[in-house]
Amino acid sequence: MRIIAGTFRSLALAAPPGMSTRPTSDRLRETLFNVLAPRIEGAAFLDLYAGSGAVGLEALSRGAARVAFVERAPAALKVLNGNLERLGISSGVRVHAKSASAYLRSATGPNPKQGKNPKPERYEVVFLDPPYDEVEEYAITLGLLGGTVAGILAAGAVVIAEHRRKQALDEQYGSLKRTRLLEQGDAALSFYAASS
Repeated sequence: MRIIAGTFRSLALAAPPGMSTRPTSDRLRETLFNVLAPRIEGAAFLDLYAGSGAVGLEALSRGAARVAFVERAPAALKVLNGNLERLGISSGVRVHAKSASAYLRSATGPNPKQGKNPKPERYEVVFLDPPYDEVEEYAITLGLLGGTVAGILAAGAVVIAEHRRKQALDEQYGSLKRTRLLEQGDAALSFYAASS
């Protein structure tokens, strides 16, 4: 696995051992970023179910201003932090060691330390790639992004879900409507935008 383009082009990335984390293939990442190219420069990027961090690191390499990585598996977190260290990246990134739904709820919920609800961080691009077998994670996460946590989406934001080609995702989750479906091999990318 490697960074495909940008500042860190061709640098190798580690992946967690075993089959519990399935990294997005180089070919699918290249397709994804060819579509996202006009949106990446200066963007805030949220990488949910980040695993090794390959997708978020590709975004950074291509000019994203900041990336938030969300991952709960200890083995994947160790590899993700190792990849950040290997590439010498210490600014413009945050790693959140929690589930995607817990992160999304905390990103818009009250902060007891501040005594009031702070303005949530907003993202222009949100990518989610749950383990394919955890089908319910798609509905939960996309439902939150199209519903109670939609406030983290910047105006004109795009939400992309990587899933099995044979697994059909809904056309709409709350305010999120699918605008594009790309299929490649056994994988697919569903692109969603918030309807006004």
